Amino acid sequence: MALSYKARRRWSLVILLVGLPVYVVVCVSVINWLGRPPLWVEFLVYVVLGFLWALPFKFIFRGVGQPDPDEKG
Repeated sequence: MALSYKARRRWSLVILLVGLPVYVVVCVSVINWLGRPPLWVEFLVYVVLGFLWALPFKFIFRGVGQPDPDEKG
């Protein structure tokens, strides 16, 4: 079932305001729990994790910044 435009906008806002900060805290906590790697490895891990968080939500974010396609103008 496809989400409506308004539902995708709402979910994207929830993901960015709640999910992303939680994801950042979890990633930093896991890195610290494993022991701090060398700076370049830590940087590489954070860059990779920075891209990975958005992959499952790609369909939600697609087209959210565009005008509502269902709106009758």
